[in-house]
Amino acid sequence: MSKQEAEERVLVQLAEVVGCCSPLAREPLSAGQSGELARVFKAMGDPVRLRLLSLIASHAGGEACVCDLTDVFDLSGPTISHHLKVLREAGLITGERRGTWVYYRVRPELLARVATVLVPSDAADVVPTDRAALPVVDA
Repeated sequence: MSKQEAEERVLVQLAEVVGCCSPLAREPLSAGQSGELARVFKAMGDPVRLRLLSLIASHAGGEACVCDLTDVFDLSGPTISHHLKVLREAGLITGERRGTWVYYRVRPELLARVATVLVPSDAADVVPTDRAALPVVDA
């Protein structure tokens, strides 16, 4: 067997194992979808905001008081509030005022939608859509 035949055989075997010809996504994003998702990814692209998101998602009871979040960072209250506002405007979290404090919750349906863009189409069935299936991250 020639070297070229051996390489072609290896490529065929690899294609059978990996499934190289199957598309990564079910369908391409529309202009509107890509604009909306870009805003969400941009909001998550900051290390402080990504950490805030993970703190809220992993907090006991599924929600976190802003008072629990500010002590974790060596940042001022207004800076934390700005980052929370960006996450809220991107639709990643919701906030509810109770007395003098605001309590934040992650919107798992939006995270599931974002995840479908990142997960190959043949693995889309394993994307968690319920809050309990979201990963727990220690602060």
